[in-house]
Amino acid sequence: MAVQSLLRTTLISLPLILAAPNPSCAPGGNFDLSVWSLQLPTGSEGSVDTIKSQELQGCDGFTGPTFFSDNPTGQIVLTAPGNPELTGCATTSGSSHCRTELREVNKDGQNAAWPPTGTNVLTVTMTVVKSDDGSHGTAIGQVFAAEASKPLAEMYYSREGEIVVGVKSSPDGGQKITKLGSVPIGTEFTYEMSYSNDVLSISINGEKTQLDTFEWQSPNCYFKSGNYNQGKSADESEVRIAAISINHS
Repeated sequence: MAVQSLLRTTLISLPLILAAPNPSCAPGGNFDLSVWSLQLPTGSEGSVDTIKSQELQGCDGFTGPTFFSDNPTGQIVLTAPGNPELTGCATTSGSSHCRTELREVNKDGQNAAWPPTGTNVLTVTMTVVKSDDGSHGTAIGQVFAAEASKPLAEMYYSREGEIVVGVKSSPDGGQKITKLGSVPIGTEFTYEMSYSNDVLSISINGEKTQLDTFEWQSPNCYFKSGNYNQGKSADESEVRIAAISINHS
Protein backbone atom coordinates (compact mmCIF):
# COMPACT_ATOMS: atom_id res chain seq x y z
CA MET A 1 0.00 0.00 0.00
CA ALA A 2 2.82 2.39 0.92
CA VAL A 3 4.56 1.61 -2.39
CA GLN A 4 1.35 2.31 -4.34
CA SER A 5 0.87 5.58 -2.47
CA LEU A 6 4.46 6.62 -3.16
CA LEU A 7 4.07 5.72 -6.85
CA ARG A 8 0.90 7.82 -7.14
CA THR A 9 2.63 10.77 -5.46
CA THR A 10 5.62 10.44 -7.76
CA LEU A 11 3.48 10.29 -10.89
CA ILE A 12 1.38 13.28 -9.85
CA SER A 13 4.45 15.39 -9.11
CA LEU A 14 6.24 14.66 -12.39
CA PRO A 15 6.61 17.83 -14.50
CA LEU A 16 4.60 18.10 -17.71
CA ILE A 17 7.03 17.72 -20.59
CA LEU A 18 5.83 19.16 -23.90
CA ALA A 19 7.21 17.97 -27.21
CA ALA A 20 9.59 20.42 -28.85
CA PRO A 21 8.37 21.96 -32.12
CA ASN A 22 9.37 19.99 -35.20
CA PRO A 23 11.10 22.31 -37.70
CA SER A 24 10.40 19.80 -40.48
CA CYS A 25 6.65 20.39 -40.05
CA ALA A 26 4.63 23.30 -41.38
CA PRO A 27 3.62 25.78 -38.64
CA GLY A 28 0.25 24.03 -38.33
CA GLY A 29 2.00 20.89 -37.14
CA ASN A 30 3.47 22.69 -34.14
CA PHE A 31 0.79 25.26 -33.30
CA ASP A 32 -3.00 25.19 -33.02
CA LEU A 33 -3.98 27.19 -36.09
CA SER A 34 -7.56 25.89 -36.13
CA VAL A 35 -8.82 29.34 -35.08
CA TRP A 36 -6.82 31.30 -37.65
CA SER A 37 -6.77 32.01 -41.35
CA LEU A 38 -3.73 33.62 -42.98
CA GLN A 39 -3.52 36.72 -45.16
CA LEU A 40 -0.51 36.86 -47.50
CA PRO A 41 1.25 39.69 -49.37
CA THR A 42 0.44 38.00 -52.68
CA GLY A 43 -2.60 38.04 -54.94
CA SER A 44 -3.97 41.21 -56.49
CA GLU A 45 -4.54 44.72 -55.16
CA GLY A 46 -7.56 44.65 -52.86
CA SER A 47 -7.76 40.85 -52.98
CA VAL A 48 -4.85 39.13 -51.27
CA ASP A 49 -4.29 35.40 -51.12
CA THR A 50 -5.93 33.96 -47.99
CA ILE A 51 -5.18 30.52 -46.60
CA LYS A 52 -8.13 28.91 -44.79
CA SER A 53 -7.71 27.45 -41.32
CA GLN A 54 -8.19 23.86 -42.53
CA GLU A 55 -5.34 24.35 -45.01
CA LEU A 56 -3.03 25.61 -42.25
CA GLN A 57 -3.47 22.66 -39.92
CA GLY A 58 -1.15 19.69 -39.52
CA CYS A 59 2.47 18.89 -40.29
CA ASP A 60 1.68 18.94 -44.02
CA GLY A 61 -0.27 22.19 -43.78
CA PHE A 62 0.45 25.35 -45.73
CA THR A 63 3.96 26.76 -45.85
CA GLY A 64 5.39 29.35 -48.20
CA PRO A 65 8.12 31.97 -48.75
CA THR A 66 6.65 34.34 -46.14
CA PHE A 67 5.22 31.78 -43.68
CA PHE A 68 7.25 28.79 -42.54
CA SER A 69 8.86 26.98 -39.61
CA ASP A 70 12.25 28.16 -38.40
CA ASN A 71 15.05 25.62 -38.35
CA PRO A 72 16.03 24.63 -35.68
CA THR A 73 13.48 26.22 -33.29
CA GLY A 74 10.24 25.33 -35.08
CA GLN A 75 8.90 28.82 -34.40
CA ILE A 76 6.57 30.41 -36.96
CA VAL A 77 8.46 32.81 -39.24
CA LEU A 78 6.37 35.55 -40.85
CA THR A 79 8.00 37.96 -43.29
CA ALA A 80 6.34 40.86 -45.10
CA PRO A 81 7.63 43.09 -47.91
CA GLY A 82 7.78 46.86 -47.59
CA ASN A 83 6.13 49.65 -49.58
CA PRO A 84 3.95 48.01 -52.27
CA GLU A 85 4.85 50.75 -54.76
CA LEU A 86 8.45 49.54 -54.52
CA THR A 87 7.96 45.81 -53.94
CA GLY A 88 4.80 45.05 -55.94
CA CYS A 89 3.23 43.16 -53.02
CA ALA A 90 -0.54 42.83 -52.76
CA THR A 91 -2.65 44.76 -50.23
CA THR A 92 -6.08 44.18 -48.78
CA SER A 93 -9.00 46.47 -49.62
CA GLY A 94 -8.66 49.76 -47.74
CA SER A 95 -4.96 49.26 -46.93
CA SER A 96 -1.80 50.61 -48.52
CA HIS A 97 0.53 48.15 -46.76
CA CYS A 98 1.35 44.45 -47.12
CA ARG A 99 1.14 41.72 -44.53
CA THR A 100 1.65 38.12 -43.55
CA GLU A 101 -0.91 38.09 -40.78
CA LEU A 102 -3.16 35.66 -38.95
CA ARG A 103 -6.86 36.53 -38.78
CA GLU A 104 -9.08 34.97 -36.11
CA VAL A 105 -11.79 32.53 -37.21
CA ASN A 106 -14.21 30.25 -35.39
CA LYS A 107 -13.61 26.50 -35.09
CA ASP A 108 -15.81 25.97 -38.17
CA GLY A 109 -13.50 28.22 -40.20
CA GLN A 110 -15.96 31.11 -40.45
CA ASN A 111 -14.70 34.60 -39.62
CA ALA A 112 -14.91 35.32 -35.90
CA ALA A 113 -16.75 38.32 -34.43
CA TRP A 114 -17.28 38.35 -30.66
CA PRO A 115 -18.83 40.88 -28.27
CA PRO A 116 -16.41 42.58 -25.85
CA THR A 117 -18.79 41.96 -22.95
CA GLY A 118 -17.23 38.55 -22.24
CA THR A 119 -13.61 37.48 -21.77
CA ASN A 120 -11.52 37.84 -24.93
CA VAL A 121 -7.76 37.51 -24.64
CA LEU A 122 -4.99 37.00 -27.21
CA THR A 123 -1.60 35.94 -25.82
CA VAL A 124 1.46 35.81 -28.06
CA THR A 125 5.14 35.16 -27.39
CA MET A 126 7.21 36.53 -30.26
CA THR A 127 10.47 38.03 -31.42
CA VAL A 128 10.65 40.89 -33.91
CA VAL A 129 13.81 40.11 -35.88
CA LYS A 130 13.43 43.02 -38.32
CA SER A 131 10.98 45.91 -38.04
CA ASP A 132 10.03 48.28 -40.83
CA ASP A 133 10.76 52.01 -41.14
CA GLY A 134 7.16 53.15 -40.74
CA SER A 135 6.19 55.90 -38.29
CA HIS A 136 5.65 53.43 -35.44
CA GLY A 137 7.01 50.24 -36.99
CA THR A 138 5.53 46.87 -37.81
CA ALA A 139 1.96 46.11 -36.66
CA ILE A 140 2.17 42.91 -34.58
CA GLY A 141 -1.34 42.65 -33.13
CA GLN A 142 -4.82 44.08 -33.66
CA VAL A 143 -8.26 44.21 -32.11
CA PHE A 144 -10.34 44.67 -35.23
CA ALA A 145 -13.93 45.96 -35.29
CA ALA A 146 -15.80 43.56 -37.58
CA GLU A 147 -18.78 45.62 -38.77
CA ALA A 148 -16.83 48.87 -39.15
CA SER A 149 -14.01 46.94 -40.87
CA LYS A 150 -11.51 49.13 -39.03
CA PRO A 151 -8.79 48.38 -36.46
CA LEU A 152 -10.03 49.53 -33.06
CA ALA A 153 -6.54 48.97 -31.62
CA GLU A 154 -3.32 48.38 -33.53
CA MET A 155 -0.05 47.55 -31.76
CA TYR A 156 3.28 48.49 -33.35
CA TYR A 157 6.93 47.59 -32.77
CA SER A 158 9.60 50.03 -34.03
CA ARG A 159 13.22 49.59 -35.09
CA GLU A 160 14.20 51.08 -31.74
CA GLY A 161 12.25 48.38 -29.92
CA GLU A 162 9.52 50.75 -28.76
CA ILE A 163 6.05 49.19 -28.52
CA VAL A 164 3.03 51.47 -28.87
CA VAL A 165 -0.66 51.04 -29.58
CA GLY A 166 -2.90 53.23 -31.69
CA VAL A 167 -6.56 53.25 -30.61
CA LYS A 168 -8.99 54.88 -33.00
CA SER A 169 -11.27 57.43 -31.34
CA SER A 170 -14.19 56.23 -33.50
CA PRO A 171 -14.68 54.16 -36.67
CA ASP A 172 -13.75 57.20 -38.76
CA GLY A 173 -11.46 58.92 -36.24
CA GLY A 174 -7.69 59.03 -35.95
CA GLN A 175 -5.48 56.95 -33.69
CA LYS A 176 -4.41 58.03 -30.22
CA ILE A 177 -0.92 56.62 -29.64
CA THR A 178 0.01 55.21 -26.22
CA LYS A 179 3.45 53.82 -25.33
CA LEU A 180 3.29 50.33 -23.86
CA GLY A 181 6.92 49.46 -23.28
CA SER A 182 10.29 48.80 -24.85
CA VAL A 183 11.94 45.51 -25.84
CA PRO A 184 15.28 45.39 -27.70
CA ILE A 185 15.04 44.21 -31.29
CA GLY A 186 15.65 40.47 -31.55
CA THR A 187 14.52 39.85 -27.95
CA GLU A 188 11.63 37.51 -27.17
CA PHE A 189 8.66 39.00 -25.30
CA THR A 190 5.04 38.19 -24.53
CA TYR A 191 2.08 40.44 -25.19
CA GLU A 192 -1.52 40.04 -24.11
CA MET A 193 -4.33 41.92 -25.84
CA SER A 194 -7.61 41.86 -23.94
CA TYR A 195 -10.99 43.36 -24.76
CA SER A 196 -12.98 41.90 -21.89
CA ASN A 197 -15.98 43.18 -19.93
CA ASP A 198 -15.90 46.22 -22.24
CA VAL A 199 -12.38 47.10 -21.05
CA LEU A 200 -9.47 47.26 -23.51
CA SER A 201 -6.00 46.54 -22.15
CA ILE A 202 -2.58 45.36 -23.34
CA SER A 203 0.21 43.81 -21.30
CA ILE A 204 3.87 43.60 -22.32
CA ASN A 205 5.77 41.01 -20.28
CA GLY A 206 3.15 41.33 -17.56
CA GLU A 207 3.10 45.16 -17.45
CA LYS A 208 -0.54 46.09 -18.08
CA THR A 209 -1.88 49.29 -19.67
CA GLN A 210 -5.62 50.00 -19.67
CA LEU A 211 -6.83 51.95 -22.70
CA ASP A 212 -9.74 54.25 -23.51
CA THR A 213 -12.11 53.09 -26.25
CA PHE A 214 -13.51 56.62 -26.72
CA GLU A 215 -16.67 56.67 -28.90
CA TRP A 216 -16.77 52.97 -29.73
CA GLN A 217 -20.03 51.34 -28.61
CA SER A 218 -18.96 47.78 -27.72
CA PRO A 219 -18.46 46.61 -31.33
CA ASN A 220 -18.09 42.95 -32.20
CA CYS A 221 -14.39 42.32 -32.82
CA TYR A 222 -11.76 39.74 -33.72
CA PHE A 223 -8.01 39.42 -33.19
CA LYS A 224 -5.18 39.62 -35.70
CA SER A 225 -1.52 38.80 -35.09
CA GLY A 226 1.64 38.59 -37.13
CA ASN A 227 3.56 40.92 -39.41
CA TYR A 228 1.79 43.89 -41.01
CA ASN A 229 4.55 45.97 -42.62
CA GLN A 230 3.98 49.75 -42.39
CA GLY A 231 7.24 50.75 -44.07
CA LYS A 232 8.03 53.61 -46.42
CA SER A 233 10.97 51.76 -47.99
CA ALA A 234 11.10 48.32 -49.61
CA ASP A 235 12.67 46.83 -46.48
CA GLU A 236 11.24 43.51 -45.36
CA SER A 237 10.08 42.96 -41.78
CA GLU A 238 10.35 39.65 -39.94
CA VAL A 239 8.47 38.31 -36.91
CA ARG A 240 8.82 34.92 -35.20
CA ILE A 241 6.06 33.46 -33.04
CA ALA A 242 6.99 31.02 -30.27
CA ALA A 243 3.50 30.68 -28.74
CA ILE A 244 0.01 31.92 -29.57
CA SER A 245 -3.36 31.31 -27.92
CA ILE A 246 -6.83 32.82 -27.65
CA ASN A 247 -9.18 32.61 -24.68
CA HIS A 248 -12.90 33.37 -24.92
CA SER A 249 -15.37 32.79 -22.10
